[in-house]
Amino acid sequence: MSIRKLLVANRGEIAARVFATCRRLGIETVAVHAPDDAGTFHTRKADESVAVASYLDAGELVRAAQEAGADAIHPGYGFLAESGGFAEAVEGAGIVFVGPSPAALQASGDKLEAKRLARDAGVPVVESGEPDELGYPLIVKAAAGGGGRGMRVVRSAEELADALESASREAEAGFGDGRVFAERYVERPRHVEIQLLADRHGNVIHLGERECSIQRRHQKVLEESPSPALDPELREAMGEAAVAFARAVGYENAGTAEFMLDGERFFFLELNARLQVEHPVTELVTGLDLVEQQLRIAAGEPLGLDSREPEGHAIEVRLYAEHPLTFLPQVGRLELLRFPDTVRVDAGVEAGDRIPVAYDPLIAKLSAHAETREEAFADLSRALRATRVAGTTTNLGFLRWLVDHPAVRAGETTTAFLREHPPLSLPAPARKPWSGYWRLNRDRKASVPSLRPPPTVESAAHAADGLHETSTLVAPMPGVVIRVLAAEGDRVESRQPLVVLEAMKMETPLLSPYEAVVKRVHVAEGDRVSGGMLLVELED
Repeated sequence: MSIRKLLVANRGEIAARVFATCRRLGIETVAVHAPDDAGTFHTRKADESVAVASYLDAGELVRAAQEAGADAIHPGYGFLAESGGFAEAVEGAGIVFVGPSPAALQASGDKLEAKRLARDAGVPVVESGEPDELGYPLIVKAAAGGGGRGMRVVRSAEELADALESASREAEAGFGDGRVFAERYVERPRHVEIQLLADRHGNVIHLGERECSIQRRHQKVLEESPSPALDPELREAMGEAAVAFARAVGYENAGTAEFMLDGERFFFLELNARLQVEHPVTELVTGLDLVEQQLRIAAGEPLGLDSREPEGHAIEVRLYAEHPLTFLPQVGRLELLRFPDTVRVDAGVEAGDRIPVAYDPLIAKLSAHAETREEAFADLSRALRATRVAGTTTNLGFLRWLVDHPAVRAGETTTAFLREHPPLSLPAPARKPWSGYWRLNRDRKASVPSLRPPPTVESAAHAADGLHETSTLVAPMPGVVIRVLAAEGDRVESRQPLVVLEAMKMETPLLSPYEAVVKRVHVAEGDRVSGGMLLVELED
């Protein structure tokens, strides 16, 4: 291994994860920290730490690497991980970039260009185009970036203008690129992705798939490998499509081809040109350290691996500081954080740390691996019940509910799962064995209605206890007011947006709970607010 000293241009769990592999390989490590992030978990896991003005400032990150004498930079995920400009700046400074080439990043990072390349390579893609040509529902997506930012489902022409504006604004804040495009929206697909590895010698392999259908706000909640929806033939076809696209863009290093699966038809969505948050499930079923593979590829070594089938079954869930019903981010100091030693834990904080308002509220990822899917779920369920957290609101109760849900255990989930099965609701009665699909009678369209209506963001936002309507609209979490859409004296409709709040670079519109008159507005655009703060008063 020719890399001697590595800087991770990121924070939290992924930085600590990369440092762990470097420690095993004898590579010195350098953390970076923004002014509001000094002394945090990831900096304590590195050999040294260097201050930077921002995690989004490429020049600052290169300067930090030069100052520390690092000969390589790992971008982690998020921030500048998929920025061709950042990769170019790193290589221009004579530093090894642990990721794809700038050209491959530019080609794969632009979703519109990636779709064109995929189509030319014979890989099926989801139709995109002008909204009036696509019809409704459609989904607006950021042309750059991922992680659910800059995505809006639009069900009517009346919603389009606001969706385009807010998606563009969120994409600009998250990725520095406000371009968005429209794509056909499929109501109940599965989300399946293929892990890729490619070296600079022309070798490209895949390491099987991950099932990522269970999502909230277009962000993944539970991932598993292998997918219960794939048979060997479908797995082979999707793997070949992923490899074909990687070859078409001249890809190098680790990456993930994401697909939408509708019945037995699959469509390419995008290539995430980085390590995925959910990479531990692939590591568990392949026995590989993907970070080590990234480092070896970046050092110029040939892969020396073949595509492989998963062994056993692995499942990962993400423990967040967020409300278990609305999934809105929360803050606070972790007074207690304790995990069992029966599963893999990738943590980004520890007891005593504070969950910040400016960054992702991920606490840790818990991953179980066993010989069978049933055993893996049972192990993960026991681990979640043994996990202890105090000091902030988390989604732990939701995760316990999720891994025990009959539909999840049966492998029947789609991206619509949390719309059809509201968080913490009672599961519907078990269906008879012959009511589901089987190989020659596959029907993924059928759904079971929930026994409890879904809680909404606004129901938590306009009540002090989070559930009962009152005459006030309060902030459901700390954030910044980026838009005030009503003035004193305005008559507003039920579910009309009144305030748009931004937290962790995600926008949350807060809606009027009923027809009313705005009595008083207590905030202005640009105000920073705390959770529970009064925003708007209403009267009949």
